[in-house]
Amino acid sequence: MTRILDTHHCLPTYSFMLFTSNSPDFSGNYVQFKKKRAAQSSLQAYSSEMRLDHHITNRYSLSHKDKGEDGNVTDTLPHVRYLREFQKDELFGKVVMVRFDSNVLLGEKQDQQARLFINAVLTIKYLHEAGAAKVMLISSWSRKTNSKLHSEDSVSAYLSSILKLRVVAVKSVFGYKQPKMENLPTQRIFLLENLFQVKEDVANCSEFSEQLCTGVDIFINDAFFESHKVLASTVGVTSFCYASVAGFQFEESLVQLKNAFETKRNPYIAMVGGGNLVEKAAAVRYLVSSADGLVFVGNMAFQIMHAFGFPVPRNLVEAGAFADAVRIIQIANSRNIPILFPKDFWCLNDHLKKPELVAVHGILEGWSPIALGPNSLEEITTLLSKSKKIVWIGPVKFDSSVQDSNGTSILVKLLRKLSQRNCDVTVVGNMACKAVMRESSLSTSCNIIENASVIWEFLKGRKLPGLMALDKGYPYNIDWHAVYADPTRPLLVDIGSGNGLFLFGMARKRKDMNFLGLEMNGKLVKRCLESLYQSGLENGYFIETNATSTFRSIVTGYPGELVLASIQCPNPDFNKPEHRWKMVQRSLVEAIRDLLSSNGKVFLQSDIEAVALRMKQQFLKYGNGKFTVDHQEEWLRENPFGVQSDWEHHVLHRGVPMYRLILSKSVR
Repeated sequence: MTRILDTHHCLPTYSFMLFTSNSPDFSGNYVQFKKKRAAQSSLQAYSSEMRLDHHITNRYSLSHKDKGEDGNVTDTLPHVRYLREFQKDELFGKVVMVRFDSNVLLGEKQDQQARLFINAVLTIKYLHEAGAAKVMLISSWSRKTNSKLHSEDSVSAYLSSILKLRVVAVKSVFGYKQPKMENLPTQRIFLLENLFQVKEDVANCSEFSEQLCTGVDIFINDAFFESHKVLASTVGVTSFCYASVAGFQFEESLVQLKNAFETKRNPYIAMVGGGNLVEKAAAVRYLVSSADGLVFVGNMAFQIMHAFGFPVPRNLVEAGAFADAVRIIQIANSRNIPILFPKDFWCLNDHLKKPELVAVHGILEGWSPIALGPNSLEEITTLLSKSKKIVWIGPVKFDSSVQDSNGTSILVKLLRKLSQRNCDVTVVGNMACKAVMRESSLSTSCNIIENASVIWEFLKGRKLPGLMALDKGYPYNIDWHAVYADPTRPLLVDIGSGNGLFLFGMARKRKDMNFLGLEMNGKLVKRCLESLYQSGLENGYFIETNATSTFRSIVTGYPGELVLASIQCPNPDFNKPEHRWKMVQRSLVEAIRDLLSSNGKVFLQSDIEAVALRMKQQFLKYGNGKFTVDHQEEWLRENPFGVQSDWEHHVLHRGVPMYRLILSKSVR
């Protein structure tokens, strides 16, 4: 094996078999758009479309607070609202539901000094100390979680002991028969029934989700490691609570994830164990495109060996994995980074009672590798010893029927030494974490993530449903002077701006004001920004966001006054028009109430009378007496601004009436 010194990272690279490709894009979805643009050298690349993109990027893009210079995958994580951002007086008197992680709070071998455990307890105690009227605890557990905790009574008793607070098990039967809040005992912390065998939870049944959180004001997700699943108890319930935020344990897990895969410390080596390359190919492609070297220590190694041309027994070759393995090698070669796989193994066959050491090219049909050989461990040690960051994901073993190998023990001892030398070590996966936890000094100094399923999904570039369902916190600094010609002008905010017809009309009509559209559909926002550039208007702007949770943080920084907020035909759902009102939640009403100037206005309209009436009731209910209807008639016959919104234009064209009203904020 020929070694070539990589002077950039001071790591040995390995000259195996080089693969080439006619395609310049080896890293798939992870190649950045800017790099593709930079690769184009002809004048044609700077077409009118390119100039438009450049203008939008410079004037209309927003700077991400946490975005690093390396463009790694953690930059794609959304910013969500956290429980720590809620002042305790905002929680007082509220009914709060907490979806907790049973593996963290109820595990049989519980480490009560672990940060995740401490934060899981802190979430519940924080709510109790804040004076929440009721805290409803819900989760899924089985005998595998803890053989001693099988009934709700035993779980509630256990939770009471660790919280030092009384937890009462609610005797109810799922099937849309949750007890009414007023019928619950006077205690404040309740444990709902086990979700383990509730099929409606796994199916994310909407009716079940609604019944599950009947009477609940705020939902707290504290089960980060369920985020890759679409469950009623983590995703569905967020549609029926006015706020859905991340608890302390969820936040800590998210920090762990970010720390594990940020790539600012180099050299950075990813050590990949386990198998099933076809399923994990996208994740491995990300690792090889971001790390400074890859080490394969599990069954996945045989797929890489096969792609390199080494003889591999047929029973060790994964069907359909060859093309994925070749692609991974191509990416490594294009980046000039090492891919290291075992060069010898301890093997068994039907006739051997003791393992025999076999070179990589000498594994015969019928032989089963069970552990890494000494030469392999020596090469891995050499590579890892020069790194500043190591991520180990997946087990270092090749046969699940064989007990933990000596190779794992050697690697754990190596990682302990490296962590003592200020090497950043992250271990992912149940088996790898168990091996590390046996080495107590290492378990306290490295980043341990036991649940690998969420991590693999994240590395594949997939959005985590449980994370995406939470309220988004607005993570940007807005340079209002770059957005508007004069950011001190009065501001109108249109919530759910759609195609921007209303805002464009108003911006042309009232040059003395600024106009801001908040819209969840990213494609519509991009289209509006393009149209804004082409129109030359300098008093309009559009942001892709969920205004329900971000209105306050966006508008607070605006230098001028908010004089008008409009909500027009919210959330058109042709199948269930009665659902349109759901975007007008208490948090949004309170934010508008607090930020609107004295004598400011709120314009509401819908083509569904029940929707318009519901919006009106929400503003009057949560406006704290500061909103009054601005006209004597129940509904305004004409649009008071003389400018139609997208949906209004569509509705009136069909001859259907609109239900409109204006609310004024009182001076008092």
